[in-house]
Amino acid sequence: MVEEEAKRPEILVEAHEECVGSAWSGIPGQLDPHPCAERISESLTHLAEFYEGNDCENIENAIDETVARAAAGAFCGPRTVDRTSSRVRAQRALGAGKGRLLDSVGSVLDGGALLKKARLQCVEPLTLQVRRPVLCGKSRAFAAILGDGSVVTWGNARFGGDSSAVRDQLKDVQQIQATDAAFAAILGDGSVVTWGSTGYGGDSSAVRDQLTNVQQIQATDSAFAAILEDGSVVTWGDPHCGGDSSAVRDQLKDVQQIQATDAAFAAILGDGSVVTWGSTGYGGDSSAVRDQLTNVQQIQATDSAFAAILEDGSVVTWGDPHCGGDSSAVRDQLKDVQQIQATDAAFAAILGDGSVVTWGSTGYGCDSSAVRDQLKDVQQIQATDAAFAAILGDGSVVTWGSTGYGGDSSAVRDELKNVQQIQATDAAFAAILGDGSVVT
Repeated sequence: MVEEEAKRPEILVEAHEECVGSAWSGIPGQLDPHPCAERISESLTHLAEFYEGNDCENIENAIDETVARAAAGAFCGPRTVDRTSSRVRAQRALGAGKGRLLDSVGSVLDGGALLKKARLQCVEPLTLQVRRPVLCGKSRAFAAILGDGSVVTWGNARFGGDSSAVRDQLKDVQQIQATDAAFAAILGDGSVVTWGSTGYGGDSSAVRDQLTNVQQIQATDSAFAAILEDGSVVTWGDPHCGGDSSAVRDQLKDVQQIQATDAAFAAILGDGSVVTWGSTGYGGDSSAVRDQLTNVQQIQATDSAFAAILEDGSVVTWGDPHCGGDSSAVRDQLKDVQQIQATDAAFAAILGDGSVVTWGSTGYGCDSSAVRDQLKDVQQIQATDAAFAAILGDGSVVTWGSTGYGGDSSAVRDELKNVQQIQATDAAFAAILGDGSVVT
C-alpha cells in the first residue's frame, strides 16, 4: 500500500440514506441531478486522483473496499435502472475501464438486466471487478479478454478474427487459447465457446456436451485439449495433430497439466507419469522413454519435441531428435535442472548452480558455447523463435542464438542493467528495468 494510506479519501457512505427515493436518470454520461449522487461521484474522483500513478493492485483494492459501496448508493431510487448504467458510473469516476459488477455474495450481475429483478437492497454493497485485458492469438488473428469478461477479435476472419457468430455467448470469459486458425474460450461456468476454422478446432459441437467444468485448455497448431475438473480430457480439431485422443482415453485420468508441440500433446498425471498422443514425429509417441517418465514435475516443448524434468532434477526428452528430442550429448550435464525454456527447435536448461545447458538445432540457440563463461548465476531465461536471453543475478543479460531473432544484444548491452523481467515476441526481446524503463 502507498505511504499516504491513512489519508485516503473516504466514500460518503452516509449519503445512501439521503438518496432514497431520488430521481437518478440512470443514463450513462448524464449527471445525476440529486446532490447525493454528486457527492458520491466527487468522492470517487478524489479516490481515483489519490491512486493515480500507483500500482493496479491498490486501485483494485480501492474498488473492492469503497467504490462498490458508492455505486450501491447510486442505485437508490428508481429500481428500473439497468446494471450497466450503474457500472459505467463507477468505471468513469475511477477511470478504471471495463469491469464486472458483482453482488454482495460475489455473483456476477448481468449488465443488461434490471436491478429490481436482482432483488438488491438499496444499500447492498456491490463490487466493480477490474481485470487487465488479456491478449491471445497468432500472426493472422487476435482475441482480447476485456475487463468485463467480454471478448473482442480482429484480423483475418478465416483464422478466427471474426467472432460475431458467438458474440452473445462470449460473456464472463476466463481464458482463451488459440490454434493457428481458431480460438477456444473458457467461460466462468466452465463451458467452452469456440470459433474460427473448423479444421483447426473452431467447431466443438461434436464434444459440446462433454465440455463442462473445464479448468484449462491447451492447443497444438490445429487441435485443442481441455482438462476437466475430474481430471479427464476432451479433445477436438485435427485428429492427426492431437484432436483425436481415443487411443489413450482410458489413460487420461487425474490429468494435472498438458503441454503441446505443433502437432502432439503430453499430459502429466497425478502419479507423475505421462501420456502422449498426436503426430509421432512431433512427440506424440513416448513409448521409447515410457519407463523413464516417472515423477515428472514439468514438461517443456519445442515445435516438435518434449523435455520433461523429473523429481530428481534429471531430464527425459522425446520427439524430433533434430529439434531437442535427443539430449544424449548433454545427458551427463543435465543434473539438478530447475527450469527449461525452448525456442522453436532448441532447449535451454538452468541448473541448480545457475549454469545453463543447451541442446537441439544449431540455428535455434542450441549452441551457447560462445557465451558459456558468461552464463553464471542465471535466474531466468526467455526465448524468441530462435534465440535465448538470460537474466543474471546482477541484473545483466546474456543472449545467444540467431542474430535476426534477438540473439545479439551487443548494441544495447550497456543499457541492460538491473533487468527485472524479459518478454519476447517471435523475433525480438523487451527488457523491463528496475526503474520501469524498457530496452528492446
